[in-house]
Amino acid sequence: MRPILILAALTAAPACFGAERPNVLFCMADDWGWPHAGPYGDRVVQTPAFDRLAREGVLFENAFVTAPSCTPCRNSVLTGQWHWRLGEGANLWSTLDPEFAVYPFLLEEAGYFVGHWRKAWGPGDWRALGRRRDPAGPAFQGFAQFLEARPAGKPFCFWLGTSDPHRPYEWQSGARSGIDIERIELPADLPDHETVRHDVADYYFEVQRFDRDVAAALKLLEESGELDNTIVVMSGDNGMPFPRHKCQLYDSGTHAPLALRWGEQVAPGRRVTDFVSLADLAPTFLEAAGVAVPEQMTGRSLLPVLRSDRSGRVDPTRDHVLTGRERHGQAQEKPNPGGYPMRAMRTDRFLYIRNFAPDRWPAGSPDGDKAFGGRAYGDCDGSPTQQFVVEHRDDPKYERFYRLAFGKRPAEELYDLERDPHQLTNVAGLPEYAEAKSELAERLLAELKATGDPRVLGDGDAFDHYPYRRPMRAGNGKSKPRIPVRSPAE
Repeated sequence: MRPILILAALTAAPACFGAERPNVLFCMADDWGWPHAGPYGDRVVQTPAFDRLAREGVLFENAFVTAPSCTPCRNSVLTGQWHWRLGEGANLWSTLDPEFAVYPFLLEEAGYFVGHWRKAWGPGDWRALGRRRDPAGPAFQGFAQFLEARPAGKPFCFWLGTSDPHRPYEWQSGARSGIDIERIELPADLPDHETVRHDVADYYFEVQRFDRDVAAALKLLEESGELDNTIVVMSGDNGMPFPRHKCQLYDSGTHAPLALRWGEQVAPGRRVTDFVSLADLAPTFLEAAGVAVPEQMTGRSLLPVLRSDRSGRVDPTRDHVLTGRERHGQAQEKPNPGGYPMRAMRTDRFLYIRNFAPDRWPAGSPDGDKAFGGRAYGDCDGSPTQQFVVEHRDDPKYERFYRLAFGKRPAEELYDLERDPHQLTNVAGLPEYAEAKSELAERLLAELKATGDPRVLGDGDAFDHYPYRRPMRAGNGKSKPRIPVRSPAE
């Protein structure tokens, strides 16, 4: 089911027109979603480092992950491919076959010094199919240590990772830090309740902590005189860990913050509306470094957009993006071993979602998968907000939030973003949208076939049966204290 890949990295002239080869600093948060940053209009969360990158570089208005789940998103970033082309790598807690080239090692072959700090690739077992090195490169104890270890004269490629703002959170850490919970503009698909407001504030607290890490890295680059010759990218791997956000194909799960700074190579202060995928970053880094982009990469280099001095829609062909999801949690329920397979096409006007197994639960079974020690609603992170929504599912004031987050869905969903920007009302069954739905369905199917998606080529069940490469009682790898899901106030 996987395409045959040829690993190649042929050097060419650097894309910066004779200048010194650029460094690459990629900063990725864990569960940081759009629009939770100052340049996108969030009045509460403080993101001065991201704000600076947007002010001194390019802010992307329509950046999307390929999959709203850690491992497949990160596999996609590293390989520059749609995650459905990566075999096991399309699932959470999986692996990445060594036949798939990754941009850090292609740059390393071209003379770059590479490495990462904290969470970069994963989670999963990158050794499972014979890969000998972490796909994100060697691990370091921080960006400063990495810079000290770099041989003189070598350009570098570094992944600054973090587990922020992944759960668990310290309850009311946001409010204690000074965040005013009453000023938070809650997403339309979450109930307006004090518990939820505190939960979002705690999420903001960790977003701000990640932003400070990036600010410290920028300071190191400034002190070394290398900031302007470094491509600095800051983004997140999926939406925030709340019901109907992370793990779902609505904008709340797939729309990503993205800002990029590259000294004089990129005109500052631009807001670009081109649809871009985080899979576009790998070919961008390679082309900027003068390294040939392997043919198997389905991402498209962003250099033409970056070189422009325009805002708005720079490349008219970038008028849509694809997203998808395979298995996130371990399994749903016997005898169904699979996840909740979905694909989507997002345009300026519409979001079209194809649910390939509408008989399954989109956020995990309400009963959990007891055979694997699973919990109820296993594809939604446990949290005070999740608990509130579940416990109030029969309350007329709140029942719609439960239905939106946890209820079963039809095979097709269509949202008119001009009338329904929060994607709350599925219009797929309305006659006046029949033509739009048909056109989007055909376009989506054609692109999935063209990219070799097994889900539409007859071999999609393989995704449901790949090993779940996580120890049965393993945590999520975060070295932070755990707290009870229920808030102390309840």
